[in-house]
Amino acid sequence: MVKLGVNIDHVATVREARKERNPDPVAAALVSELAGAHGITVHLREDLRHIQERDVRLLRQTVTTHLNLEMAPTAAMVQFALELQPDMVTLVPERRQELTTEGGLDVAGHERELGPIVQNLRAQRILVSLFIDPEARQVRSAQKVGAELVELHTGNFARAFHYEQGDEAWQAERSRLIDAAALGHRLGLRVNAGHGLDYQNVSYVSSIPHMEELNIGHSIISRAILHGMDRAVRDMLDQIRLGETEGKK
Repeated sequence: MVKLGVNIDHVATVREARKERNPDPVAAALVSELAGAHGITVHLREDLRHIQERDVRLLRQTVTTHLNLEMAPTAAMVQFALELQPDMVTLVPERRQELTTEGGLDVAGHERELGPIVQNLRAQRILVSLFIDPEARQVRSAQKVGAELVELHTGNFARAFHYEQGDEAWQAERSRLIDAAALGHRLGLRVNAGHGLDYQNVSYVSSIPHMEELNIGHSIISRAILHGMDRAVRDMLDQIRLGETEGKK
């Protein structure tokens, strides 16, 4: 089945708004795992706007599924990852001014810089995923620099699904995801996806062949505020399974 990685960044966003102790992202991770999540994802930004280093260290000690650390491909972050030893690192682009990650990593334009970073992490038996736009050249470059996985950026699909007129726009974006996933599979890459996925659109992505895991945060945390973390995670798992079922028909 397609797995669910729960991104708990926004639990820390609420906490950092007041610089208090609660809500605790580590507790949110525990509840998510008990509700059936297959992994926990956190993005440790260099500006520390939400998740803090202490959070990640505690998560490394407590997560029983797998811990996916999203981070910028910088020397300082690589050193932190080598010390922490998460189960997986996902390299993402990062700008201080952005509200959230705005697009995929330009692997094709930075193969020379990214190759040694990928190999350094892999040498310590850390799985390496690259967060990329669903473009053939980016998929090929991800394979070329030695990544084991790619996470396809679903932000354009999600925006088209909710804000474009008619179905043609989001269906075209979904076709890009299908093609990128198929290419990644042919090249021997494992394929994940994420960004902007919610309870309305996730089934159209979980039904894509070769999809392994979906990393979802904002929509789950938003529902959890009203209905609780356990129910929010279980509801998302239901939608993922619905997409898989429809895709097999």
